[in-house]
Amino acid sequence: MTNVVIAEESKGKLNLERGLNAFREQIDAPVAAFFSSCVHCGLCAEACLFYTETGDPRYTPINKLEPLKRIWEQEYTLWGRAKKALGFAKPVTDELLEQWEPLIYDACSLCGRCSEICPVGNDISGMIRKTREGMVASGHAPEGLVGASFRAVKTGSPMGVKLPALQAQIRHIEADTGMTIPIDVQGADYMALLSSMEIINFPEYIEALAKIFNQAELNWTLCSEAFEATNSGIQIGSSDIAQELVERVVRGAEKLGVKTVISPECGHAYTAIRWEGPNLIGRKYPFKVVHILELLDELKAAGRLKTSSKESMSVTLHDPCQVVRKGGVRAQPRELLKLVNDNLHEMPDAGKMNWCCGGGGGVSANERAEPLRLKVFKRKRDQIESADVEAVVTFCANCRMMLEEGLEHYDMDMPVYSLTEMIADHLEPSVEEPSAVNVEEEDNE
Repeated sequence: MTNVVIAEESKGKLNLERGLNAFREQIDAPVAAFFSSCVHCGLCAEACLFYTETGDPRYTPINKLEPLKRIWEQEYTLWGRAKKALGFAKPVTDELLEQWEPLIYDACSLCGRCSEICPVGNDISGMIRKTREGMVASGHAPEGLVGASFRAVKTGSPMGVKLPALQAQIRHIEADTGMTIPIDVQGADYMALLSSMEIINFPEYIEALAKIFNQAELNWTLCSEAFEATNSGIQIGSSDIAQELVERVVRGAEKLGVKTVISPECGHAYTAIRWEGPNLIGRKYPFKVVHILELLDELKAAGRLKTSSKESMSVTLHDPCQVVRKGGVRAQPRELLKLVNDNLHEMPDAGKMNWCCGGGGGVSANERAEPLRLKVFKRKRDQIESADVEAVVTFCANCRMMLEEGLEHYDMDMPVYSLTEMIADHLEPSVEEPSAVNVEEEDNE
């Protein structure tokens, strides 16, 4: 919680000094190599929807790194030190950080598209993530993200969702379906994580998990002490918070002795627990981590995911940046969609180079960024219009919410579906519905 406390409580010079120290801590060999190798070609601008939809050169991805770049140049390069000594260097000040804060938080979703297109291989979005470490430590972070981070640490959820709220949703689902949704099952093979948005806005996802896992006869559970997957530490740029939230999940999984943790339909949750988590806590997990679509694809391959009907409506897939571009889960959603729909129309630039919904990287939790976010959604609107379809399918709850809001903003009456929920709605009927708890333990070895 350290960086958020700093952001809220420290003032003036102390704020700035802490921020400068945080910037310095982020400068390593890769950062130095990236800044040194940038050829100023401008290609990253054409890869960023915040630039393409506004034409504002300030939104060029490499430009957003100016605070970190100044620290690197002035303190770690001979030329920069010389300029600083002669009084020609522009220092990093609170005024500069205040000026750059909207560029770093409002106009970047950490989608990574700029990194993909960089001709010299610079991880620009990764450096923006590092820049946010200095911003939050100095007190220059959006109020919405600071609040979400406080709630995540204090209540376990960035939206303030506590266990009773989850239990209430579970009771409704169990009453409506007759299924049992297990919590705190010791020794379960699988522990499913959820995002706050799924609990509050899309509880149908929880029901979908139960239906699918019942049919596949999986031994699974939720964890009362670690059900939240969203990691606001990654979004605000605080490794302190990110580490604490990952540790919470790890402790819960270790306490229950599960073999596999399932990341939900949430992009940054997947990035946090699957890819950044072991580095954040400094050790390997004693369990496996998979995205829900990776697990469904495994069940399909094993003949344990059985569907009985398909829809004829034309659909297109929105590829969440963190799951597809950064996480590599690309073929699975398309293979799974074939189970329930044969009328896929791909968007232009689909797959690895798909355009962001505009709300990732904490932008959706940053109220100040909403007008800009809706403006740049025009890029996604144009993609969807080019596909000429009746509905959009995705596999990230945050993307789903952003797509619904964006389509409504541009007066497009089009439904947005969860792929996991679609599969659950088309499962082959079972003669006898087994309990979600009383199933035979499968051999995962």
